[in-house]
Amino acid sequence: DPDVAFVARLIDFVNLSSPPVGPVEKMDDIVRLLRERIAEREVPAGEWVFGYGYDDSLIAENRHPTRDDLDGASTDHPIALMHVSGHLAAVNSAALTAVGIDSDTVDPPGGVIRRRPNTNEPNGVMEETAAVPFTLGQFGRVGPERFERLLRRALDYHASFGITTVQDGGAILPDVAAMRAAAEREAFPIDVVAYVMTNALDDETVDGIRHDPAYDGGFRIGGAKFVLDGSPQGRTAWLSEPCTEGPENAPADYVAYPAYDIDTYKERVARLIERRTPVLVHANGDAAIDATIEGIAEAVDPAALPDHRSVIIHAQLMRPDQLPAVKELGLVPSYYAAHPFFWGDWHRRSFGEERAAHTSPVKATIEHGIPLTVHNDAPVVPPDIMRLIHITVNRTTRSGHVLGPEQRASVAEALHAVTQGAAYQYFEEDSKGSITPGKRADLVILGADPLTADPTTLADTPVIETFARGRSVFRRSPDS
Repeated sequence: DPDVAFVARLIDFVNLSSPPVGPVEKMDDIVRLLRERIAEREVPAGEWVFGYGYDDSLIAENRHPTRDDLDGASTDHPIALMHVSGHLAAVNSAALTAVGIDSDTVDPPGGVIRRRPNTNEPNGVMEETAAVPFTLGQFGRVGPERFERLLRRALDYHASFGITTVQDGGAILPDVAAMRAAAEREAFPIDVVAYVMTNALDDETVDGIRHDPAYDGGFRIGGAKFVLDGSPQGRTAWLSEPCTEGPENAPADYVAYPAYDIDTYKERVARLIERRTPVLVHANGDAAIDATIEGIAEAVDPAALPDHRSVIIHAQLMRPDQLPAVKELGLVPSYYAAHPFFWGDWHRRSFGEERAAHTSPVKATIEHGIPLTVHNDAPVVPPDIMRLIHITVNRTTRSGHVLGPEQRASVAEALHAVTQGAAYQYFEEDSKGSITPGKRADLVILGADPLTADPTTLADTPVIETFARGRSVFRRSPDS
């Protein structure tokens, strides 16, 4: 499950998620929870207040909080909320002032500052790169000792779901240094594979990224990460055909936009693959997936392409006609397979029935003989692996609709995706992924056999104990 450093940072933020993850059902809940946090912790005026997980697709108003909404929580504290997708932020007037964004500020490359109607005045909703000054630009400033404490709590949290290898799929350079130093001081309980986020780096720094062939204290750099577009739930995934229902005030031909310069991506990915540095490419929309495929195809002659196992992260709107190229080029789709439950009904509105039914096309990918993995993308969705398997197998939305029944995986296929498939993605299939003599003793004891259980109850399967490197790293309390 990606982005463990994000999980660490969000531990102390206000949880603004909707059920079943959090309590928020309407805009007033967001404002109330922020007010309560400020009062309970006696937050001094001028100090930032952060929240995460709000979901415009699930709250009653079906919209993002604006600066006016959040000013109702406080005008004395800068407030920044990270959207459930991680690709947008909602901020109040004090936050806009603190960062220096006003009606004269132009949209940054790869981002949008949403405006009040008929004016250039920011309304407080920030898309993609426009959100960064309010998210990583602020809560990325955590001291190394506190970051290590939060990180170790996050690793224990992942272990409680049976996870023995976790990814940080958006590692910024200070986090890489902090994680490496922490692992050297005391080995992590489970393994962490970090992929260095390249979007904001210069060419020299990107060219200097090298992957670690082995873990040191449970940490290694796995390679490099590109982000080519946004998220389908945030309606910023880059598409080849317009949304059926786009964001508020979007034109009828709205297809979103790339979050990164595609020519720069192609130049950089070619150099990384030539040096055998593994690459993850965040691509949700089918246009972003096209760009991902083109970049890999242009990098090296496909007939002589090294065993690169470049990963398309999320790959939500993969088209059927894209799968043959994915197979030919040796790409590994890592599907955000939790989407059918959490946002399947929203996708039916956003993309229409046909495209929504083909989100996370796990079964079609298996039928093409393509290796794959599935994930939750924590902290967007909690790293509950049994719930992920449940959704991959059942594909039932919140309303009870089965989203693309032909894309349902078997239980064995879903289990393979999070075990042997994951080990293959990380080039670790010789040491992880199955309980086999000679491999590491990374395993989980479950409260029921998922292969014989009722598939509609898989999400209720408890994790009894988790072992990593032969050592128990989590044991469920008898009372829980």
